[in-house]
Amino acid sequence: MALRRRPALALLLLLRGCLIGAVNLKSSNRNPVVQEFESVELSCIITDSQTNDPRIEWKKIQDEQTTYVFFDNKIQGDLAGRAELLGKTSLKIWNVTRTDSALYRCEVVARHDRKEIDEIVIELTVQVKPVPPVCRVPRAVPVGKAATLTCQEGEGYPRPHYSWYRNDVPLPTDSRANPRFRNSSFLFSPDTGTLVFSAIHKEDSGQYYCIASNDAGSARCEEQDMEVYDLNIGGIIGGVLVVLTVLALITVGICCAYRRGYFINNKHNGESYKNPGKPDGVNYIRTDEEGDFRHKSSFVI
Repeated sequence: MALRRRPALALLLLLRGCLIGAVNLKSSNRNPVVQEFESVELSCIITDSQTNDPRIEWKKIQDEQTTYVFFDNKIQGDLAGRAELLGKTSLKIWNVTRTDSALYRCEVVARHDRKEIDEIVIELTVQVKPVPPVCRVPRAVPVGKAATLTCQEGEGYPRPHYSWYRNDVPLPTDSRANPRFRNSSFLFSPDTGTLVFSAIHKEDSGQYYCIASNDAGSARCEEQDMEVYDLNIGGIIGGVLVVLTVLALITVGICCAYRRGYFINNKHNGESYKNPGKPDGVNYIRTDEEGDFRHKSSFVI
């Protein structure tokens, strides 16, 4: 029995020596999520190592580019002044911004261990609260016409979802799905923030506003009024008839004026006076004193 235990004990000691002789890392949170302007700890812990002073490096991987965060025992790059090494290997960042969202790789080199190098990757997500969205609501729409309301926000991360309200009542994504809105006909997309009425009804009048929200918070735009009015068909037809009548009277007046000669110029000046036909053998001249014609030569008999 003792002979059988010795090989098993020797194998256990050998495996134990191999494990102790290899540097190993772990993290208490490989996917930390934090809101913008807060602080966060990127956990990197050495569980096994025989090296007292291992070399620690932190690198940031973003947009397929790798840059140093901690190298040569000091903070590098855009984290300088707002990050520090916590304990031996963990990294703490203060006042995080949206640009800090990235992959961070903790690398440890232990020269005295059988396995000298180990690394661990941590994905940091920085959430950004939405700002008040830009809302566009038509002020007045005739009954039966289509209308589109839009809501857009470009700062929040993750990308926000949208909600539309009318008179402080939330609107469903489809008016047909809620009996309360059976007199309306609209579709609403929470992902794009677009509210589309296929045919406006009088009941759709009211105050509208939109809320953009994500895990970091929410923001809303100011209320805007949308009025729905009836089209006065009789008034429109009457107005058209009045305009046509006025145009007809003007046309008749112009024709009568032409017939009566109001648009013909009958004035003649003295220089353009046309001489009458001259009889044979008689010449006429005009004098300034007489203002008329007199004979220049006698008649020929």
